[in-house]
Amino acid sequence: MMHCEPSSNEAIDVRRFAVIGHRAMSKGKLPLNDLAGGAGRMDVLIRAVMSALLTSHGLRDDVEVVLHLQGGPGPHRRLKFVGSELRGFHAEERSVAGLIAKAIREPLPAIGHWVERTPGLYDGGGKLSHTITEWKDSKLIRLDADAERLWKQESTIPIQSTPNEDSIAFLLSDDQPLEMEVGIARSLGTTWLQGHHAIAICHFLLDEGVQLNL
Repeated sequence: MMHCEPSSNEAIDVRRFAVIGHRAMSKGKLPLNDLAGGAGRMDVLIRAVMSALLTSHGLRDDVEVVLHLQGGPGPHRRLKFVGSELRGFHAEERSVAGLIAKAIREPLPAIGHWVERTPGLYDGGGKLSHTITEWKDSKLIRLDADAERLWKQESTIPIQSTPNEDSIAFLLSDDQPLEMEVGIARSLGTTWLQGHHAIAICHFLLDEGVQLNL
C-alpha cells in the first residue's frame, strides 16, 4: 500500500478521539481469541472505536479516532480511523480486530508518515504528543473524573437537537493515567466510566447541543 496522508477534514467540523492503550500490542500477530489478555486489552480499544464511529445503522462521517498502541514490542504505534473514508467496517468486535491485526503485521511507518492499510484506516508511528500537534485546530479535552464537569452548570438538554459543530478532540486513557496533563481537564461525573461509555456520552452531549464548559 502506498504512503499517503489522510484526507483533510479542515473544511468540516470533526470530532476526534484519542484512546491510549498502555498495554495494547503494537506489532506482530494479534491473538484474536485473546484480545483481553495476550493482546494487551485490545478489546477495550476496539469497543472505544466502535462507540466513536458507529450509529445504529451506519457510520459517523465526521469522526476520527486514533488508537495509541503502547504495549510493544518495539516503538509506539498509532492507528487512525477516518469515518468519512472507512469501508468494510462492521459492528462486530472480531471484524474490527481483523482490521487492526492486518495493520500491525506490517512494518511500522516513520513518525510523521501515514500509510493506508485498508480504506479509511491509517497506520503510523508516534506518540500522543504527535497526535496533539496534528490536532492543533481542535479544542482539546482530557477526560478526567477529578475535574470540572464537561457541561455548564446551568445547561439543559434542549427540546430540539442542535448538534454542536465545533471541532473538539477528546483524550481518553485506559486504567492507567495519561503521561501528559494536556488540554482542558473535564469530567463526565465522579464515577470512573469505561471508555466506550464515556465516548457515547460525549456524542450525546454534542448531538443534542448541550452547552459545554469549555
